[in-house]
Amino acid sequence: MPVDHYENFPVASVLLPARLREPVEAIYAFARGADDVADEGEAPPAERLAQLDDYRAGLDAIERNEPPPAGPLAPMFERLARNIRAHGLPPQLFRDLLDAFSQDVVKTRYADFTELTDYCRRSANPVGRLLLHLYDATDDDNPACSDRICTSLQLINFWQDVALDREKRRIYLPAEEMARFGVGEDHIEHGRVDAAWCALMDFQVQRARAMMRAGAPLARRLPGRIGWELRLMVLGGLRILERIEAVGYDVFRHRPTLGKTDWPLLAWRALNYDKNT
Repeated sequence: MPVDHYENFPVASVLLPARLREPVEAIYAFARGADDVADEGEAPPAERLAQLDDYRAGLDAIERNEPPPAGPLAPMFERLARNIRAHGLPPQLFRDLLDAFSQDVVKTRYADFTELTDYCRRSANPVGRLLLHLYDATDDDNPACSDRICTSLQLINFWQDVALDREKRRIYLPAEEMARFGVGEDHIEHGRVDAAWCALMDFQVQRARAMMRAGAPLARRLPGRIGWELRLMVLGGLRILERIEAVGYDVFRHRPTLGKTDWPLLAWRALNYDKNT
């Protein structure tokens, strides 16, 4: 399940086959590093965007089969280049991630769900598609299922982190839906949990749950340890939704997370996956 800053990425868990840990860690280093440029520190927007352009320059060099530009990012890009070539990873998926991170620097509101899911298409879905390439499983309906899982995980991360995003002056709840449920930005600013807020959050939780379950068959199709890894990601996301409900949608005072007591439950649910998704 989510780890560290880049919350929708399984980093070399014990279930991940050993042969895939190196490429997964190389992808993660790129994603986390670029995400931190967008999210961490006090640099002004123009400086952040320029640093993200350095990541684009590194991808350009990989596509030209040239050494990466000299500098502190060079070792990361050398490692990434080896794995892109070894596994045939599409550079465009990395560019999509950079587009999303750049958007985070300058965009703090989303008009509607279509706009929000377009962001998820670039911020989360590329990760799942890169993993499908590593698994040699890009055929059939697998990419569509992966997109549903990844978008759902991104949405779940948004709903558990409403308070954290408030500190960054960001609101990922679609403005059209906030207005429909009678929720204003003052609800978020003051951490107001009333009937309107609960109705809005229940709507978000139910939609994310339905999306996750629509993608869940992918974990049945992928074989062996890879399938078990994905089952735990799916079930972990669903468990976070349960925790959001359990705190009465008060994500301002209680950030729903997974704890040690959740893992035995998730393991049991993974063994009974068809009954729990």
